[in-house]
Amino acid sequence: MSRAFNFCAGPATLPEAVLKQAQSEMLDWRGTGMSVMEMSHRSDEFIAIAEDAEKDLRELAGISDDYAVLFMQGGASSQFSTIPLNLLGDKTSADYVNTGIWSKKAIAEARRYGEVNVVASSEDSSFSTIPDPSTWNTRADAAYLHYTPNETIGGLEYDFIPDSGSVPLVADMSSTMLSRPVEINKFGLIYAGAQKNIGPSGLVVVIIRKDLLGKARKETPTMMNYQVIADNDSMYNTPATYSWYLAGLVFKWLKEQGGVPAMAELNARKARKLYDFIDQNEFYANPIDPRFRSWMNVPFTLADDSLNGDFLKGADARGLLNLKGHRSVGGMRASLYNAMPEVGVDALIAYMAEFARERG
Repeated sequence: MSRAFNFCAGPATLPEAVLKQAQSEMLDWRGTGMSVMEMSHRSDEFIAIAEDAEKDLRELAGISDDYAVLFMQGGASSQFSTIPLNLLGDKTSADYVNTGIWSKKAIAEARRYGEVNVVASSEDSSFSTIPDPSTWNTRADAAYLHYTPNETIGGLEYDFIPDSGSVPLVADMSSTMLSRPVEINKFGLIYAGAQKNIGPSGLVVVIIRKDLLGKARKETPTMMNYQVIADNDSMYNTPATYSWYLAGLVFKWLKEQGGVPAMAELNARKARKLYDFIDQNEFYANPIDPRFRSWMNVPFTLADDSLNGDFLKGADARGLLNLKGHRSVGGMRASLYNAMPEVGVDALIAYMAEFARERG
């Protein structure tokens, strides 16, 4: 059976080498006679897996000892509540930038716990651009500044890291983590759902500067208290062990590919190929300000929406899967995460050209 090219935004495609290794170790991990998913999270074997994964992630992303790395559950959406509960402290408000659906979800949840100051929004442009940071109405006394570097649904991505001054900068990097180098020390907290560039769903990675630990409100549930999770090496309760193990395999695979700089070069090339084709073909269009087009999620529309169904049917027949755009946006969307090979992008472009010739 041949592998399809899966352009799903998440859960997303995983490296074939990782899947094959997991397959080979499914029944017997390194002579233990057990699958990793059967192991006690307190066992020496799993603790070694967990420690190795954290070590590789720190190496890949350049995470210093000033930061704790937490492997939590609940996906990135659970962090929309966890962050204000832990970081508001004795402050009453936090700053948020609104650049898309995921930003709006984070804002709505944070408002349950305190005042949210929306410092800037691009909603009036249908989230097609990033507001000029010189116009942001930030506050020096804010508990933190939150933004979403890449809006997975809309395909909008920052090409800069906001300057938050002394206010901790918080970022939802679910769809961009490990896709290119990032200066971790510019952030107070980074969180990333695993099911895009890190591994399978069921896991969220939190990178938090240690001086921000211990500030949780007294009503914060124990399982959402960063200090508790850090003090217990992410094992206060049974963690998502198999997702953690698979993430560790992905980290090793990334190192074998040349690390994050090599992935950045590949990802830039994949995105450039697809955008160049879209821009040069009148049958297709992308709605995003070219400066802020996402490397990871490329939305596009057809000249005639009535052909969407036929386009998707033909794509599925060619093993080009999950290209339907999010229901809130419509059109198409191709997600080009680390594990999407360049030949997959080439195959998509070839099909798009064929479809435009035949139906345009």
